[in-house]
Amino acid sequence: MNNHLKYILRLADNGLILSQRLSEWTGHGPFLEEDLALTNISLDILGRSKALLEYAAKIENKNNTEDTFAYSRSERDFYNTKLVEQPNNDYAFTLIRQVMVDNFDLHLYTGLQNSSDETIAGIAAKSVKEITYHYRHSSNWILRFGLGTDESNLKAQNAINELWRFSDDLFYSDEVEEWAVKQKIAVDANSFKAKWQKEIITLFQEANLGIPKDTFMQTGGKIGLHTEHMGYILAEMQSLARSMPDAKW
Repeated sequence: MNNHLKYILRLADNGLILSQRLSEWTGHGPFLEEDLALTNISLDILGRSKALLEYAAKIENKNNTEDTFAYSRSERDFYNTKLVEQPNNDYAFTLIRQVMVDNFDLHLYTGLQNSSDETIAGIAAKSVKEITYHYRHSSNWILRFGLGTDESNLKAQNAINELWRFSDDLFYSDEVEEWAVKQKIAVDANSFKAKWQKEIITLFQEANLGIPKDTFMQTGGKIGLHTEHMGYILAEMQSLARSMPDAKW
């Protein structure tokens, strides 16, 4: 698999797995308006992932489609970060995960609008408008949790304590990313890491929340090394397609 294809799959997989996680809340949101809001955010992210997987199939040129990429690959062949595969747990946990990804994606896709790859640039231009709303939505929720009751603050803080160790995986870089940056296809995520950290930590502080100290950071998702949660996600996401591989919708 060449670097171009792998970079596109990293972008696509991060959205695909996150949208799968968010879709688990459909019909279970805290109230109807929020249920619809999170479902629509999930669909936005899934739409972006679908466009990227369609492009990946075109780049690969081996008669695969976005469906085969989504439903026929095994766990080690997915290149999403470990952060997005973490379980929803409670609503504070979901929104803490979401706000970290939203801020990252806003920086990333803003930069990708200038990609030398016209397809990626086009997808990014459409996505930035959606991600801007996503980040506004998730950051507002962090303030509600942090400045709400003692219980809501505690739930948000517990989520940060659990999820912060996976945040470095967003910025993991290797020869794939280095090649894509050199070709001006990609954005070097580490170029905005300090800004991401400052914005996220400032938001948490405004919400009377903090990040844990001396955290052992976990990476590896982008090279196919996942947590124990990933297999369960794929089992649910892929079960119908694998049991009826010749079905046409």
